[in-house]
Amino acid sequence: MRELPRIRHEVLYGSRVVRCFADRPRNIDAMFRDAVATFADRDAVVDEDRRVTYAELDAQVEAMAAGLLSLGYGKGDRVALLMGNQLEFVVAVLAIARVGLISVPMNTRQRMPEIEFVLNQNKSAAVIASAAYAENIPPRDSVPDLRGVYLVGDGGSYPGAEPLEAIAAAQGDGVVFPDVDEEDTLCLLYTSGTTGKPKGAMLTHVSSIHSVMHFAWAFQLQEGDVAFLSVPASHVTGLIAIIFSAIHVGGTTVIVREFKARRFLELAEKEQINYSLMVPAMYNLCLLVPDFQKFNLDCWRVAGFGGAPMPQSTIEALARDLPNMVLHNVYGSTETTSPVTIMPAGRIAEHADTVGQVLPLADIVAVDDDGREVAPGESGELLIGGPMVVPGYWDNPEGNAKGFIGGYWVSGDVGSKDTEGYVRIVDRKKDMINRAGFKVYCIEVEDVLAGHPAVVEGAVVGVADEVLGEKVHAYLFLDGNEANADEIKRYCAARLSDYKVPDIVTFLDEPLPRNANGKVQKNALRDQTKA
Repeated sequence: MRELPRIRHEVLYGSRVVRCFADRPRNIDAMFRDAVATFADRDAVVDEDRRVTYAELDAQVEAMAAGLLSLGYGKGDRVALLMGNQLEFVVAVLAIARVGLISVPMNTRQRMPEIEFVLNQNKSAAVIASAAYAENIPPRDSVPDLRGVYLVGDGGSYPGAEPLEAIAAAQGDGVVFPDVDEEDTLCLLYTSGTTGKPKGAMLTHVSSIHSVMHFAWAFQLQEGDVAFLSVPASHVTGLIAIIFSAIHVGGTTVIVREFKARRFLELAEKEQINYSLMVPAMYNLCLLVPDFQKFNLDCWRVAGFGGAPMPQSTIEALARDLPNMVLHNVYGSTETTSPVTIMPAGRIAEHADTVGQVLPLADIVAVDDDGREVAPGESGELLIGGPMVVPGYWDNPEGNAKGFIGGYWVSGDVGSKDTEGYVRIVDRKKDMINRAGFKVYCIEVEDVLAGHPAVVEGAVVGVADEVLGEKVHAYLFLDGNEANADEIKRYCAARLSDYKVPDIVTFLDEPLPRNANGKVQKNALRDQTKA
């Protein structure tokens, strides 16, 4: 049993008094350096046919870090990462952290308008991208703060871009690395919201380290564990729960570039997987592989899931076919650097209606509409505090004012906490669809639909789906001009990440249903969807 680290109260960000792990790495680079010093010859990353030890990874990180400084990028500059799951992403995020720059991991499914907004909102100085996604990098005149674009691999080009190798090649003699404080921003992860505009959550070194230590304790991770990166590295789960947590225990991150159930199982057997954190749909797809039971997966010890409920049938099937595996539900968000609750080992059957138990350093308070704490077991909006909660959103005073109260993040989730600390989520205040673990905020899709010349008004709701959890359903009232569902989808696909594009489009013969105050009655639309 991994012992709970020593805990003490500390002041973070000048005004927050929170419980912290007293003995912790001073920043993410220090955590990585500790692993390099202890496990130099152990595989740190496996990416298809590339196996990289901790010593080799450190050499690549050092070269890129020195090159970034030699090229004139300084502490605090933002470097956007538009890459899929690949070794170069891991090298880049660690190199950027080493010299106090701020990485901005972006979803490769984003389209140019989304990317342009992010680059301009944080004034990114550079973009490191897979060449295959270069076509979605905005032209220079629309991103005036962008000084450099660096591409890796084949499949695309960008005017004036240099190969990724140019960064390491630029390193000069006598480069002095700046000191990196644990409260410095490590990365910006953009999350949409009810305003429709993405907000850059400022994950810090200290928030990330506490989440990593929570994962290691709650999952009972062991030295040298093999973790599978099968969710996007650009998401908080991939970055914190997999890449950084594996480094913390001197483990190996096995990169899954694209999730295909059979290929995943083949790789899991070959690499002897110990640890995963995926959405329930991925586990379901594995179970649907006809010869699933033939794979030797005895080492698969920890199976975390989140983003959607795990069907009881899946829980039972995994318990039957993989008796060595322990399932852990995880609840958290980008703003909390991921986990605030995790299901304790062996407790999922008796607490299947919960998202787990509050973690040692998390503080979850359910409040009523007047901001008063409700009794245990009663429902209220969840406010979440602790050292994992980010200090705020990048350059967004309005978002900070609405999203944080006294160091607590206003989750928008309605739920309850019982006397044992188990949390139940009963509703969402935010108008959001959960599509295979990806959050789709309805207003963002509605804003895009409103720009179509034939659309007078539109509304988006979620519709239940056995595989994805929910699909995106758009209801549209047109001005009489011709438009069909395929045209609407193509219009959205050019402006939105593919998972945000409506799966279903319904054209209405009359305007959207509204109440006396003029608010769209989405419940009536949901009733139509069910019918």
